[in-house]
Formats: sequence, C-alpha cells, structure tokens
Amino acid sequence: MDKGASPQERKQYQEIGEHLRQQIVAGLYPVGSRLPPERNLAETWGVSRTIVREALLMLELEGTVDIRQSSGVYVMRIPSASSDEEEAFFRSDVGPFEMLQARQLLESNIAAFAARMATKADIENLRRTLEQEQRAIAVNDTSQDNDRLFHLLLAGATQNQMLMDTVKSIWRHHENNPLWQQLRAHIETRSYRLKWLSDHQTILAALRRRDVTGAWQGMWQHLENVKNTLMELSDADAPDFDGYLFESVPIFQGKLV
Repeated sequence: MDKGASPQERKQYQEIGEHLRQQIVAGLYPVGSRLPPERNLAETWGVSRTIVREALLMLELEGTVDIRQSSGVYVMRIPSASSDEEEAFFRSDVGPFEMLQARQLLESNIAAFAARMATKADIENLRRTLEQEQRAIAVNDTSQDNDRLFHLLLAGATQNQMLMDTVKSIWRHHENNPLWQQLRAHIETRSYRLKWLSDHQTILAALRRRDVTGAWQGMWQHLENVKNTLMELSDADAPDFDGYLFESVPIFQGKLV
C-alpha cells in the first residue's frame, strides 16, 4: 500500500483494511481472536460485503489475518515495525514480466487441477465474482479488485492450501511491486477489463465442463494476453525492463488426462 496517498485516493477496501490494521495494532483484536463477521463490518462502514472481503484478503496477503472457510477471520500477528524487513523482501528486485512468467507456469496448472477438484460452491463463488466485475465495469467502478479475487478463489478451488498460499504470495509481490503497479494502472481501463473478464469467463466455462485441458489452455492464454498487452505498453529501452528475458515457452505440449 502506498502510505503517502491520502485516504481519498485509496480504494475503499484499502481504507477499510487500514482501519482494521490500526485496530489490531491498538489491541482491539489480539492474536488468536476472531474479527466480526463480514456482514457486521459491512454495516459498520456502510459498504458492500464484497468491499469488506477485499479488505480482509489484503490483510491476509500480508499475513495479518487468516481467513478460514466456515469459521471466520482470525488475527495471526500484530503488524509492527518488525515487519519492515519482510515487506522489503516483497518489494525485491523482481520484474513484472518475471512475475507473470511464474504465474503462467503455476496458475495454468492450478486451473487444470481446479477443473477436477472444484466443488459446486467454488464454481458459484467464481461465477458471482465475474458477475460483480461485469456490474462494476458497467458503472466504471474501480473500488473492487475482482481480478485478484477470481484468481485467489480459483486457487482455493484446488482444495490445496499450499497452492492457495503460493498464489497469495505471488499476489503479495504484485501489491508491493512499484513497477507492476505502474504498468497495471494502464490496464484497468474499461476495454482491458472487458478483455480480462472474457478470459475469466472462458476459464470458468472449462471448470463447469470439468475440462482439464481447456482450463489449462484458458489460463495460459489469459496470462499470455496480459503479458502481450503489458509488453506493448512498456518502454523496452528502460533500464528495468525485463520483458525480453521471459519469452513464453509452454512446458506442457501433450494432452492432460
């Protein structure tokens, strides 16, 4: 999070996440305690439960809370100055295209595995997230990060906590990487959001069919589309440009069974 930005410039979920973080630091919620339900938090701040869910995901990505399905949200640590070293790691010298390559290799296989493992509830949550994004695009609402939510829910649909934690870690790199944030600002326009929504719909359709190969291909192509778009928007002559190092090389060439 950009600590120099004013509250008015931050997205709603970032503001609420910061409020919750401050309450945890102040001792209102000690380690091991459970935060109030999403519904109560939404009523307190006068926002939708989707915004609250995004705020909680932000805190989970930084390791402050743990979201446990059907149980609640629990405080895992008290944020303090001692976390500076850890945060510095997540702002390390990893370029945006290197992150995209890692995501492409990992998340394509996650999508394929999710096509086998996803429950009806997982598919319904993914569907609702895409509907939320469709409505948000229609009214030019940028306060929700449904893109990130979709990818995290997809990882959760594998029913494998280690895969889920790995995807969270990658997204945490995104959150703290200034180069990624600079590039991402260019792809949050309505036209690009519609493209990513269409990609996500293709992936979800494959999950519904239990189409393992289709899910793999859908995710690979989605992240290939993101990479190519960012490549076009990047300054190839900039000293920190790393795109030329990470040409897409599909490792999988056969048929998934």
